[in-house]
Amino acid sequence: MAMAAFQLQLQLHHPIKLVSVCERGSKMAQSSLRLSIRTDHNTVSAVAAAAGVGAGGSGWSGVLLQAAPRTRSAAAAAAISLDSHVETSTAHQGSERMAQSDEELQLERDFEGTAYIPIYVMLPLGVLDEQNRLADVDRLRDDLRTLKKIDVDGVMVDCWWGLVEGNAPQHYDWSGYRQLFEVVREASLKLQVVMSFHQCGGNVGDDVNIPLPRWVLEIGESNPDIFFTDQHGSCNPECLSWGVDKFRVLKGRTALEVYFDYMRSFRQEFDEFFVDGTITEIEVGLGACGELRYPSYPELQGWKYPGIGEFQCYDKYLLNELRSAAEARGHPIWAKPPDNAGSYKSMPQDTGFFRDGGIHWWYKTASHAAELAAGFYNPCNRDGYAAIAAMLAKHKTTLNFTCVELRTVSHEEKFPEALADPEGLVWQVLNAAWDADISIASENALPCYDRSGFNKILENAKPQKDPDGRHLSAFTYLRLNPTLMEAQNLHEFARFVQRLHGTKVE
Repeated sequence: MAMAAFQLQLQLHHPIKLVSVCERGSKMAQSSLRLSIRTDHNTVSAVAAAAGVGAGGSGWSGVLLQAAPRTRSAAAAAAISLDSHVETSTAHQGSERMAQSDEELQLERDFEGTAYIPIYVMLPLGVLDEQNRLADVDRLRDDLRTLKKIDVDGVMVDCWWGLVEGNAPQHYDWSGYRQLFEVVREASLKLQVVMSFHQCGGNVGDDVNIPLPRWVLEIGESNPDIFFTDQHGSCNPECLSWGVDKFRVLKGRTALEVYFDYMRSFRQEFDEFFVDGTITEIEVGLGACGELRYPSYPELQGWKYPGIGEFQCYDKYLLNELRSAAEARGHPIWAKPPDNAGSYKSMPQDTGFFRDGGIHWWYKTASHAAELAAGFYNPCNRDGYAAIAAMLAKHKTTLNFTCVELRTVSHEEKFPEALADPEGLVWQVLNAAWDADISIASENALPCYDRSGFNKILENAKPQKDPDGRHLSAFTYLRLNPTLMEAQNLHEFARFVQRLHGTKVE
C-alpha cells in the first residue's frame, strides 16, 4: 500500500525551546502529524512539540480537517495510499531483471551540476527488537559502512513510544536508541529521528509488532473512546484519537502533554547528538502510520483498494467537537455525521454523499472521496493543500510528501476504475508548497530498486520544466534491507545517489 504523506520539518537556524505548532486539519485534522525539525549548521538545541491545528474550510471540511493539538504535529496531513496489489518497483533477478536499452539511456537527463539534494535511508523497522535492544549490530555496522561509501548522507529511524515509555507513564528507557545512535555516529552518518506515537504492526510492510504503551492500552479497555472509532463502533488502537489532545485521560495528562514530556526527555537524553550535528532532523508522528491523517482505510477493518474508506469521527470526544463546530457555524444539523457515505470498500458512485465521482485514488473525480475520508478537503473546486502549505509557512516548516515514484499510467493499467492520479496529486502538493514559499521534502511510498523508479523520483525531485529551478530539499529512501544490498541493486542505488547529489555519474 503506497502512502502519500505529509511531514512537517522545522528548519532550525539557532537554538530553540520546545515549541507547539498549532493547526491541523495525517496526515489535516486536529492532531498527531510527523513534525520534522531540521537543523542547520549543527545549531539545533531542541525538539518541537506539535499542537493541533484547524485547517478550516466549510461544512464537513471544517470538521474533517479540524485539528486538535497533537504531535506529528496537529497540523494537517493526509495519507493517500494504494493497495498492496498495485504494481511496485521490485528487484528482478537473473534474466528477469529489467534491462534498459541504449536508447533509453541516451534519453536520460544529465543531472551533473544540478542542486545537491541530501538523501537519507530508513533503517529496518526491527533495528531494535521488541525488547528495546539493538538487533544484529555487526550486520548494521557493515550496512552503514556501505551506505557511507556510496555517499548517503544519513539514516532515518523510528523512536517507538511503545518501546520507550511502554511500561509506566514517564518511565523512559532510551538505552537501545543510545546504542543505535552511537553506531550511526561511528559511521559518520547523520540522523533523522521520528517520534513515532503509533503502533508498528498491521500495516503493509510492517515486519515487527510494537503496540502502544501497555498502560495506554489498559486505559483504552475502560475508555475505548481514546481511539479513533468508525460508524460501526469499531475502535482502532493504532494511535490515539485527536479528540483527547486536550483531555486529561492519560493518568492525569492530556495527549499533548504526554507527547511533550516524551520529546523533552528525548531532547535531554541525546543533547550531545544535537550539539555535534549527528541529529539533523526530528519528525513528530501525528497519527496512523505516523502520518497526519485519519485512519480511514485500515485493512484490519476490511478496507480494500480502491475503496473510499470511512470517516473516523465517532469517538465521543470528536463527536463533541463536531457538535460544537456545527453550532458555532450556526448549522446544528451538521452535528451528525452523514449516514450515506458508504463503507470501507464502497465506490463513490455507490454512495449518496460522494456520488458525483471519487486520497490519490479517486483523485480524478469531483468529490475526491478518499481524500475527504482521510481528512483532506480537496474537491475539484478547491485546492485543499494550499491552506495547509500556508499554515506550515507561518511556522517555517518544510512539507514532506510521499509517493514521488508512482506513475499514473501504472494505476490506469492495473485499476482503471480507481481513477487514481498520483502524479497529479504530487504536482499539486509540490506547487502548493512552493507557492507558499516553503521547502518540500519527500519519500518513496513503495520499494524501489530499478532505474525506472529512480528516474521518476529524480523527475519530481528536480523538475526539468520548472522555470524557477525549484527542487526537493531532501529525500528519504524506503528502506535498508538485504534486497537493496544486492550488488546490482546497490549499483543502481549508488548511481541514483550521485544524480540526486548533482555529481558526475561514475
